[in-house]
Amino acid sequence: MKISSLFLVISFILLTGLVKPVKAQESGNVASSIEWTATTFDFGKIDQGQPVTAEFEFRNTSMVPLIINSVQPSCGCTVADYPKEPIQPGKSGKIAVTFNAASKGAFQKSVLISTNATEGRASLIIKGEVASL
Repeated sequence: MKISSLFLVISFILLTGLVKPVKAQESGNVASSIEWTATTFDFGKIDQGQPVTAEFEFRNTSMVPLIINSVQPSCGCTVADYPKEPIQPGKSGKIAVTFNAASKGAFQKSVLISTNATEGRASLIIKGEVASL
């Protein structure tokens, strides 16, 4: 008798939905994932005084929107343009990094990207050599 009563109570709970399964997104621990085509760009030799731009392509490989929180170039001679809207799952985006070649000589600059991806921060590198005119 006790076994059949316990069975009825458990059946009732399961059928009425009192036990709610926890979904991955409801747990708050879901993060995006980002896949870069490349994280380094070598301009080679460029002319002094001529700004140059490299585009870094990426793809959201997760099931949740990818959000770029911040983009921080390492110095004032480098500017980055990035998508301000969330990148939907499976979609791609680009970050354009422009370097103003004011001084001659070899250079290497970085841009720190902060996102909601599990990988945390990413560093994009541009490098090359500025030749005088």
